[in-house]
Amino acid sequence: MGNLDAIENFIAAWRDTGGSELANTQSFINGLCGLLDVDPPSGSRTDDAHNHYVFERRVFQDNGDGTTSFGRIDCYKRHAFILEAKQGSDADRLAAGRGEDDLDLFGQTASTRVKRGTARRGTPGWAKAMVQAKGQAERYARALPVDHGWPPFLLVADIGYCIEVYADFTGTGKAYAQFPDRARYRIMLEDLAQPEVCERLRAIWMDPLSLDPTAHAARVTRDIAELLAVVAKRIEQRGHDAETTSGFLMRILFTLFAEDSGLIPMGSFTSLLKQQRAHPEHLAPQLTALWAAMDEGAFSPALGVPLKKFNGYLFKERTAIPLKAPELEVLIRAAEHDWTAVEPAIFGTLLERALNPKERSRLGAHYTPRAYVERLIGPAIMEPLRADWDGVRVAAASLIESGKVGEARTYVEAFHARLAQTKVLDPACGTGNFLYVAMARMKELEGEVLDLLVELGDDQYVAEITGHTITPENFLGIEINPRAAAIAQLVLWIGYLQWHFRVSGTDRAPPEPILRDVRTIQQRDALIAWDARVQEVDADGHPVTRWDGETMHAHPVTGRLVPDEAARVPVHRYQDVRAAVWPRADFIIGNPPFIGGKDVRERLGDGYFEALFATTDVPESADFVMHWWDRAASAVRSGATRRFGFVTTNSITQVFSRRVIAKHLDAKNRLSLIFAIPNHPWIDEKDGAAVRIAMTVGAPSKMVGQHWAVTDESGAPDHIIFTKRTGQINSDLRIGADVTTAVALRANRDLCSPGVKLHGDGFILTPAEAEKISPNSLITLDYTPEFALYNSQQPAASSQQPAASSQQPAASSQQPAASSQQPAASRFRSAAEGRTRRKSCSPIATVAISRRGHAAFSSSICSVYPWRKCGNAIPPFISTFSRP
Repeated sequence: MGNLDAIENFIAAWRDTGGSELANTQSFINGLCGLLDVDPPSGSRTDDAHNHYVFERRVFQDNGDGTTSFGRIDCYKRHAFILEAKQGSDADRLAAGRGEDDLDLFGQTASTRVKRGTARRGTPGWAKAMVQAKGQAERYARALPVDHGWPPFLLVADIGYCIEVYADFTGTGKAYAQFPDRARYRIMLEDLAQPEVCERLRAIWMDPLSLDPTAHAARVTRDIAELLAVVAKRIEQRGHDAETTSGFLMRILFTLFAEDSGLIPMGSFTSLLKQQRAHPEHLAPQLTALWAAMDEGAFSPALGVPLKKFNGYLFKERTAIPLKAPELEVLIRAAEHDWTAVEPAIFGTLLERALNPKERSRLGAHYTPRAYVERLIGPAIMEPLRADWDGVRVAAASLIESGKVGEARTYVEAFHARLAQTKVLDPACGTGNFLYVAMARMKELEGEVLDLLVELGDDQYVAEITGHTITPENFLGIEINPRAAAIAQLVLWIGYLQWHFRVSGTDRAPPEPILRDVRTIQQRDALIAWDARVQEVDADGHPVTRWDGETMHAHPVTGRLVPDEAARVPVHRYQDVRAAVWPRADFIIGNPPFIGGKDVRERLGDGYFEALFATTDVPESADFVMHWWDRAASAVRSGATRRFGFVTTNSITQVFSRRVIAKHLDAKNRLSLIFAIPNHPWIDEKDGAAVRIAMTVGAPSKMVGQHWAVTDESGAPDHIIFTKRTGQINSDLRIGADVTTAVALRANRDLCSPGVKLHGDGFILTPAEAEKISPNSLITLDYTPEFALYNSQQPAASSQQPAASSQQPAASSQQPAASSQQPAASRFRSAAEGRTRRKSCSPIATVAISRRGHAAFSSSICSVYPWRKCGNAIPPFISTFSRP
């Protein structure tokens, strides 16, 4: 990288241009590349397929009328960045000089783009020009060839003055936000003298994905969770219950976070822990006193300083568990980590595993990656909010252009006020990872809004923003598990404080009290409410119990996981049941429990099952998640909610679950699916199993949607390739003709019959059983799908899986019947042999055929071959089965 003298000379040379609005973009970038010790852009080639790192890279757009328009990216490096200069490109200046004012694909002339660069720095016009340049970069990113993907960085440069850096590591192009935070995203020319700034810029050129903060944060978070798990296990082994232990450790970890964030003196809490190494028994009373001082904002004798007032829910309980020397050593190791680097998006999951004795063994298991969560948060929340913001930016730019700067400020202030009042609900929030990611993305957007207000001279509004900004109070949750609900609330506060410092700077502490005693996570059932829950007793007055629906153990013979019947919970009856009321919210998101419709009664018990279906019209065979889906869809259709998005099992497309979707898509005040991924890999946080899920986002009225199909997941979870289509998404999560509404043709009525469908183990004989029925007289044949028989691994016929379908038809009247003169046994043999010779036909059942031409089954007389109706006669080729 360039030496200090070279950097100083570069800064001086470009500073001395006096901020020339026509400073040469390419000269500046070439000089910057020299300082960063990276190759400069290559010469542009005629064939754009080879222009991966060039100036003036062309991008094209199909106008839909047979014509194509193009624009030029000032500087482009594939898989790295788009750089757009406020001044416009060199080509723009040449074109404007020649009087060539052809519109580009974004409707701007060369003169317009050059004029944008003449806005004087420090004025509202300059702010408008930078906003327009960012918008131009975003549009260029959308116009790139599909196989180029979305560049992780957008750079917006006022040549010779500053470079603004925006990043989106999700690969969706929907979340370009200030990087690394609001305090440092704008790199001024003089900042190049700082080695860390040059290192950051060099990484943008050479290894942009190395700057993704989530990778480092995930490692730190996992290390911390593992240490907390060790302490929790040792404390519990000494007789302390899990709830008391988890509450104590959550107070410890927040204190560690407060220390590293500067909310209490840096290093003070770690020093306190280390001072008691020789006498760990003295630590408990000191912790109790410390937390009392944090709660009240009083002087702390333990730390020797007055403390800020936290006054939150967390320190109302101040119990401190006495620690042994080994436990204290583990906490000291945890304290030496940087707690500001904790990733809240996964911290809740790992903390729940660390503090839950049943989950602790899975601490090293996979967790749902943040990128997966953002894949749903984007279309469900951020796309509509950013669309609103784009409209505000355009309107503000127009007002600035007209000299109405005051009106522009008022317009932006009004948008921020609406943003700060936006509510997000997760009605099955678990440990809060969806709510945290939503908050992080909304705080990024808030940072952009505040920056524009500053540029418009609205410093007073920003200085007084404390009372109306995005806080954990905007994020509402419902969670039935008390420990998970407590963790979710803590995750939101830690995440909020992290973003406060990133947006406001590390030297500006949040207003006191630091933690408000506001519980936005409600610990209750999300679907039903009741006046009384009565425990069932048997005739002798003993409590009736059932399997808890969760705990599994290995079968002593097969080794497979089966329900642990020793894990019992009481059986309850619910009285005066009604549907639970959800808090009103602008957006609803979440990942409700993965329970198949057929398992709901067993997993949740008869009492809950009957209470639930007394309050809903969701089909009993639908997946459990569809109860959340139905409630959220109703909220959107009523106008109370703008959009909702859920992760569900991919069986959402099966008939009973699909009926719930169809009900809302077909309604008069209808819902539309504006985003869907029908089949996506996932990690179930409940048991760490790899599962297949679907993502759906609903919005009111009739709209087209984005349909994503996974085409390559070999790089999952970090990299998944999708094909994307736009159109109306049907209830089966497909685009195109809605085959779910197809009906039988009346013209085909009474022409044919599919015959009797044989399903289940009762219709299958092993060779030994067949031999027993008719010794020495049976021929065993492989039976193929075309006889429409199913083996024991095939589920019974249901509306979720039709027995006969267009993909697997039963024999039809178009297939010629075997000759009646041909013996039955040989007819079966020839048919089976002819079909099993096809590689595409795999045998799915075994039929034992007697030499008399009869097949033995444990069933009443039935036919296996469809027949064409001929009055009441059954053709002679139909074979019958006799009951053994």
